[in-house]
Amino acid sequence: MEIAEPTAPDPRPGLASLAEDAWRLTTEGPRPSVGPRVLLGLAGPPGAGKSTLARALVERLGERAAYVPLDGFHLSNAQLARLGLTARKGSEPSFDVYGYLALLRRVLAEPGRDVYVPDFDRTLDEPVAARHRVPPSARLVITEGNYLGCDLPGWREARLLMGALWYVEAPGDVRQLRLVERQLAGGRTRRGAEDWVRTNDRPNGVLVEGSRARADRIVSTIGLDMSFF
Repeated sequence: MEIAEPTAPDPRPGLASLAEDAWRLTTEGPRPSVGPRVLLGLAGPPGAGKSTLARALVERLGERAAYVPLDGFHLSNAQLARLGLTARKGSEPSFDVYGYLALLRRVLAEPGRDVYVPDFDRTLDEPVAARHRVPPSARLVITEGNYLGCDLPGWREARLLMGALWYVEAPGDVRQLRLVERQLAGGRTRRGAEDWVRTNDRPNGVLVEGSRARADRIVSTIGLDMSFF
């Protein structure tokens, strides 16, 4: 499938217009729906504002939309230790991409029943089961994660299930501030937080930025109502 080159960042950053455009995918979009439900993917580098934007869109759309975060498919700390990935938590190989892919397929194939969705608990620093729910009323399912646009095994198959993929971006200095604050909130020292962002989040972001051209649309979180972030 050929994926169109995305345009420049969207000139209408208001949440209301983004929600309208997201909902419009249920009737018209880059790839026609083959069932009663459509997936909208939000990709982008760490700290771009993907999860907050996704939650804000779902809140605005109500029961006709639902939220599926990739973060629920983080490998557990025990599995990361087994694989030698503890220091690279959040990197592309530290996710169960095929578990995520299976859930997306189930979301599309089972629109008549509740589908429960895992999430990542930052207090526990572990994934947790069934925190979110895709109800039968949800015609639009918004899923978000760093690697949704990457042309890599598992991720490219997930991409093909999406009615559209939006690439969410923010300037590097803004993302740096958000990421350091996230690590501080998780209990790291200032130096530890900055080191983590430099050695982990930043290289992850470089990989993700290479997928920008695979998105249908670019959305900047700068100019959007920052009370949501």
